[in-house]
Amino acid sequence: MPAVLLRHVLQLLLPIALLIQPLTQAAAAEEIEIEQVHVESSDEGYKLSATYNFELNHNIEDAINHGIPMYFTTQVEMTRPRWYWFNETAVNALRTVRISKNLLTNEYQVTVLGGVQRSFNTLDEALALLYRPTRWVIAERNALKSGATYNVAVRMRLDLEYLSKPIHLNALNNSDWRLASDWKRFPFKAE
Repeated sequence: MPAVLLRHVLQLLLPIALLIQPLTQAAAAEEIEIEQVHVESSDEGYKLSATYNFELNHNIEDAINHGIPMYFTTQVEMTRPRWYWFNETAVNALRTVRISKNLLTNEYQVTVLGGVQRSFNTLDEALALLYRPTRWVIAERNALKSGATYNVAVRMRLDLEYLSKPIHLNALNNSDWRLASDWKRFPFKAE
């Protein structure tokens, strides 16, 4: 009797599992994965080097192809643990990159806000700059105490705050527009 009951339960659960599986795969595909990240010391200061992996879902890709710019923000926090008080926040750096399509020239523009702009023929070429951005200075040489160990946290997300209000309101209520990574944390010893 228990074997028959078990078989009936499995027959009921199998269709549910098959329905849920594509949903979990879709949710996983809409996350930004930080594949590699580290901080390096240079004459200019401390630079962040990172590589990301993600795919744009249909809604975001369609918006870009219709000339609506999308903004991706990378946030870096460096804190130094203290036993006598809250952790000291030594660095809180943001870098926002805009990706858009010029409908007149049919080119994709990638712009680091406050910095350089580059043009590409395809969306994949433009996204390559997001996947592996150039190293950028997150802190000056004297911002960190030499020999101290800092906890570094890095994340990247589609920044909805830059979208126009009608699209922003739609994006807040639509999970297709929630594209973000988890915080990637690692220690760094300042030189």
